[in-house]
Amino acid sequence: MVEIDGMKLVQSRAILNYIAAKYNLYGKDIKERALIDMYTEGMADLNEMILTLILCPPNEIDAKTALIKEKVTTRYFPAFEKVLKSHGQDYLVGNKLSRADIYLVELFYYVEEIDPSLLANFPLLKALKTRISNLPTVKKFLQPGSQRKPPLDAKTLEEIKKIFDIK
Repeated sequence: MVEIDGMKLVQSRAILNYIAAKYNLYGKDIKERALIDMYTEGMADLNEMILTLILCPPNEIDAKTALIKEKVTTRYFPAFEKVLKSHGQDYLVGNKLSRADIYLVELFYYVEEIDPSLLANFPLLKALKTRISNLPTVKKFLQPGSQRKPPLDAKTLEEIKKIFDIK
């Protein structure tokens, strides 16, 4: 739950959409918002694959990791590289920073924790990552000691498994 502007909002996507609209990160019109939503829903699919990796039984981690790598390099990254190439602009939608760009760069960092080489063959995505990572507020957020959550450690993983009764 997030309390903002006198409201109590729940549900991640509702919260993200509200904040994105409030700070002009949600497109200039309904068509741009539709594209942003379409891209972020695809990103959410990849994000879910990555987040559930930590909950896999040990004997399934290698296969799940291989599947994620395959999907990243044959489906997700090529699709977003193609979007950037198709219009030749710096951002996914409307040549303006949107929540879709920020979410995609967040996913790049998650993917790099799995395999840092996966972004290597996607020059436009690498440029997007650099561009967004160098925005002053993002750059500050990415610094050690910021609010960014560090990669999951074994102790935290065990706590999560206890909470969700995962063996």
